Amino acid sequence: MTDAVIEQGQRRRRAGGRAGGRGAGAKTHVIEQMPWRIPQNHDRPTEPLGPEGVEAIHKGAMRILKEIGIRFLHDEALQLFRQAGCIVEGNTVRMDEDFVMEMIARAPRTFTITPRNPERALPFGGREILFGNVSSPPNYWDLETGKVSGFMGGFQTMMKLTQYFNCIHFAGGYPVEPIDVHASVRHLDCLHAKLTLTDKVCHAYSLGRERIEDAMEMVRIAGGLTHDAFRAAPRMFTNINSVSPLKHDQPMIDGALRCARAGQVVVVTPFTLAGAMAPVTMSGAVALSLAEALSAIALLQYAAPGSPSMIGTFTSNVDMKSGAPAFGTPEYMRATQMTGQMARFYGLPLRSSGTCAANVPDGQAMWETSNSLWAAVQSGSHMVYHAAGWLEGGLIASPEKFVMDCEMLQMIQRYMEPVTWATTPEDIAVEAVAEVGFDGHYFGCAHTQERYTEAFYQPIASDWRNFEAWQADGGLWSADRAHRIFKAILEEYEPPPIDAGALAELDDFVARRKAEGGAPTDF
Repeated sequence: MTDAVIEQGQRRRRAGGRAGGRGAGAKTHVIEQMPWRIPQNHDRPTEPLGPEGVEAIHKGAMRILKEIGIRFLHDEALQLFRQAGCIVEGNTVRMDEDFVMEMIARAPRTFTITPRNPERALPFGGREILFGNVSSPPNYWDLETGKVSGFMGGFQTMMKLTQYFNCIHFAGGYPVEPIDVHASVRHLDCLHAKLTLTDKVCHAYSLGRERIEDAMEMVRIAGGLTHDAFRAAPRMFTNINSVSPLKHDQPMIDGALRCARAGQVVVVTPFTLAGAMAPVTMSGAVALSLAEALSAIALLQYAAPGSPSMIGTFTSNVDMKSGAPAFGTPEYMRATQMTGQMARFYGLPLRSSGTCAANVPDGQAMWETSNSLWAAVQSGSHMVYHAAGWLEGGLIASPEKFVMDCEMLQMIQRYMEPVTWATTPEDIAVEAVAEVGFDGHYFGCAHTQERYTEAFYQPIASDWRNFEAWQADGGLWSADRAHRIFKAILEEYEPPPIDAGALAELDDFVARRKAEGGAPTDF
């Protein structure tokens, strides 16, 4: 560990700070982070739509479903829709408003996902807002290696950071795609790493029968659960994306149906880029996104009534000069806020994201990510995907960006602590004002002395010294400091405990499935 990092950690210690690398509640010498907590969003949501706007978007989505329809490239899904009385022509399904509203009313408004460590259980659908790591980039970038294709070592680095930081509540999709592991067995190695390097709620990809069935079995084994206990309550989740515009593909719908029937959480997140895969107007893009999401949720609720479902938003815009996706824009923020309103209208928990289009962890990366994260707060989101480590529109995972994002996430969590707006007599502090009077200062008064260690947020990566002190200490820019911090975290990281019997069974399962060939591929 570098002297600079040690000194920063000593300078920034605060009472109650805890580290996550050795499990919730253990201390570290790298940084003094905030303790594990389930943050609650006490703010009223930002709602740009009036009642007439909500109704207009709802009616637009219903017209899309009834008059245009959605293509489902999955035979069983088509059979289920026919059975439900929907109009099925080829692979296009049209459904009316009554059917959609009846189906989504079956979905629970709240639920809890309990991973192998029950102390990491996550409630969804109330005031809680929960953050996850970057998911699915094909490339990895740090200050030493530059941009490289995803590899298992990079995957493990990002998973260790996911476990370490208390402000990261769940392990989403692969934090970087390890293409050095063959696709037929990649899910086995990745889920094994997730379940041993972390003890948090984890995601599994719905990419056909083998991958999702293997993932559910691995989560069951790691948790030491019987088959009945696994199916009795949510233990994991999957996220599926529509193929915008107006399509759901075979592998994701197949995996989503299997998850729903096993009682596990399914998040349905259309990827609607206004001007490219959706109308150029944001209300039109939101209406299309809702139609795509609601059609899949209606299917899941018909097939598995009462299974936990969540609606996702990933509506943004493109650069109309180049066609490149843009994130953290004003339009992205409004689309997220509008979708939050619509999710409350439908009674469904909401997933959003922390995103940017920047290629490196620079100023652009942080202002765009900040916009995205605050849109998640303003929209009343319950699950925030990609909250740490995302670059290049989701094509790069970066550990430096992960650390920098966790600084923002901690600030958001501190912002949500009721102590920051408390109005007890001790908080109004008239006696302290009288003690200091006209000519004193508050550094030494009793009111400050009793509270100063926990009075304000203390950063993990920000540098609050003046220019001369910063320059004398090497003049490190934010990404350089984040690089040192993530390297020091890796040195101290220790995996969370796991039952020896469960680990042995998990190892045996992975070995057997690899010997059987894993999931089928065409290469």
